[in-house]
Amino acid sequence: MDRAQACAFWLDSGPPSPGDGLAGETKARLRAAYGEPHRRYHDMTHIADCLGELARVEGLADERRLRLAYAIWWHDEIYDPTRSDNEAASAALARDDLAALGEADSTCAEVARLIELTTGHQVGEDDPDGALLVSIDLAVLGRSAEAYDAYASAIRQEYAHVPDAFFRPGRAGVLRRILEAQPLYPDPAYRARYEDQARANLTREIATLS
Repeated sequence: MDRAQACAFWLDSGPPSPGDGLAGETKARLRAAYGEPHRRYHDMTHIADCLGELARVEGLADERRLRLAYAIWWHDEIYDPTRSDNEAASAALARDDLAALGEADSTCAEVARLIELTTGHQVGEDDPDGALLVSIDLAVLGRSAEAYDAYASAIRQEYAHVPDAFFRPGRAGVLRRILEAQPLYPDPAYRARYEDQARANLTREIATLS
């Protein structure tokens, strides 16, 4: 498939068709990973939401949009709340899978780099694709209070193995570090759309955890 077709294929969060070949097999495997029973937020709903956000971004060439779609699909392929290398492991899988799909080494390396940015959501200057991916991944923080509360509840369920005495201060610390980011959303359009609501949501959850 050409770049436009590949872009359309990977922006579609639905199941692949029987004739989609290796790309279809890869997408089916990714969808199965996001369907693991321990996932409550980092699941296919999150991936579909991120892909929808990306599809609405105007002015992206197919090549850039495709790299970002790849990064979205693979960024949480490995998700185990008991380990600290989920993003690095997901990035390594993305490199291997995209190479098998025939992508150039430069594309594989860039997608892996983008995925690793989601570890701390810190983006350097002059990195518009990194800024966009991080902002898309954090979009949920700036949604309505009801949507944010559903997200926070899902995160708590993913960490059900952690007692409240440890979860509450740990979660509050994570949220405070997110709040310290200036700006929280490195992409200007996302900043204008979500920053104020995200800061209000985060502040409110921290208060409930104290």
